[in-house]
Amino acid sequence: MGHGHDHSHHDHAHHDHDHGHGHSHAHGHHHHGPVDTGDWRYALGLIINLAFVGVEFTAGVLSDSTALMADAGHNLSDVLGLAMAGGAAWLARRAGGSQKTYGYGKATVLAALFNALLLIFACGAIAFEAFRRLNDPAPVGSVTIMVVAGIGFVINLATALLFMKDQHKDLNVRGAYLHMMADAAVSLGVVIAGGVILFSGWAIIDPLVSLVIVAVIMIGTWGLLKDSVNLALDAAPRGVDVDAVRAAFLDLPGVTAVHDLHIWGLSTTETALTAHLVHDRADGQALLAEAQGLARTRFRIGHTTLQLETGALPDCPAC
Repeated sequence: MGHGHDHSHHDHAHHDHDHGHGHSHAHGHHHHGPVDTGDWRYALGLIINLAFVGVEFTAGVLSDSTALMADAGHNLSDVLGLAMAGGAAWLARRAGGSQKTYGYGKATVLAALFNALLLIFACGAIAFEAFRRLNDPAPVGSVTIMVVAGIGFVINLATALLFMKDQHKDLNVRGAYLHMMADAAVSLGVVIAGGVILFSGWAIIDPLVSLVIVAVIMIGTWGLLKDSVNLALDAAPRGVDVDAVRAAFLDLPGVTAVHDLHIWGLSTTETALTAHLVHDRADGQALLAEAQGLARTRFRIGHTTLQLETGALPDCPAC
């Protein structure tokens, strides 16, 4: 094993120089740490949104509107999401010291998971207050609601557009983007609700809108929760078909069996693979290069460790 492993690493280094940059643009696959999203976007998004959450919550309290408070809660959850995504991206770029051989890449996964749980908690708190209000709707300042939520709409939309282009590369960026888009939609909904209250005087619309907001957050969070739990369990990332990888390795000339195939996420952007390939070729080195090239180009898996076996080893009697 030592032998094969050794070569695979030399080969890895060699391939990175050859192809690394080409692929990095084509597939959004970065070798320099997971997210090359300019962190200025996180910082800018954070500062503007955090300031607005303060304004919106205060306005919610003054105009006695749970819808505004819910919208502020929604915005705050995103600010926290942004902070965690930015922080996780920064952590993942740091070296992990000699003991943390994977570095801090997994922090991006834990951030996505924590973010999802936090949103669910925020939903519970808002729903609780809204239900209390349904029995006893208080009059609300509808003009304030419309103005403040209108500002929120503009801010959220602008922030979402900052993150739009990278959303498919990284789960955390995707989380930030989705939240901002959902926020823009929610703020728009609150503007409309404020208008309806203004013209009809039905204060009960306010808590009803809060409950709709909660439903929106929950639906969006479910996917994030599922993806992040899967990555935390070291499942193959969404978009990597393990059976297809196995079949592709078996199709390589001379490969007779594939076992101990593992594919997992090192972070929300980087994927790793280990496998044992049983083969009957004389040129193991060439086979290694082919298998690695296959993983990198067709499946975008940049970290492969392959063990080449010419006969069945005791760990795989069936081979």
